[in-house]
Amino acid sequence: MTLIELNNVVYKRPNGTYCADRLNFRLDVSQKVSITGSNGSGKSTLLQLILGLLQPTEGEIKLFGQVCSKEADFAAVRTRLGLVFQDPDDQLFCPTVLEDVCFGPINQGPSQLEAEKLSLQTLRRLGIEHLANEVSYRLSGGQKRLAALATVLVMKPDVLLLDEPTNGLDDKNYQLLIDVINSLSMPLVLISHDEQLRDALTNIEYRLENGKLTLVPSSADELMAQDEPESAS
Repeated sequence: MTLIELNNVVYKRPNGTYCADRLNFRLDVSQKVSITGSNGSGKSTLLQLILGLLQPTEGEIKLFGQVCSKEADFAAVRTRLGLVFQDPDDQLFCPTVLEDVCFGPINQGPSQLEAEKLSLQTLRRLGIEHLANEVSYRLSGGQKRLAALATVLVMKPDVLLLDEPTNGLDDKNYQLLIDVINSLSMPLVLISHDEQLRDALTNIEYRLENGKLTLVPSSADELMAQDEPESAS
């Protein structure tokens, strides 16, 4: 099943440079994809296009098999896409960590008690349950990053979108994040300059330059292997 599909997408900045120039991309259910590229190439913009936070000037975006062209289309499936922002301060806005993590579930219907239980379970999984009642803006950079991840994982998304998720993490929390994400066994799109992280979390790699996505050569064999039909027994 194709979860995310971009067909001939065009998006141009006000200064005239292209973040997407007839760009094509596909994420299938079994894939863990990383995207690298120079600063300013448009990697974070690509995630915003997928989420419908920016609208392309041309082209088609399909999410979970449905064409999404207006806000209502994206809103219907957005909770199935879990985005961890590059800057955790953009994701943490409540007085305490627990309130931040509870925010999503409460807005989806569960009671306060149910949301708190689910949120504490998520914080425990990340090893930061002790931060539940801490003031979010007083956390260290690494703690903020893990708390931001918790606000996403608590929603149980179908696809994980990660934008430079290890910035500010010490060695211990860096490895913890890798272990947690690998334990999820879910499709993901990772934006990262960190080659070690890309190797640990993904098996297909693209490079974004001049509005085009280019498959990194070592990833071609992986894609071909995924596309090959299973032999009959």
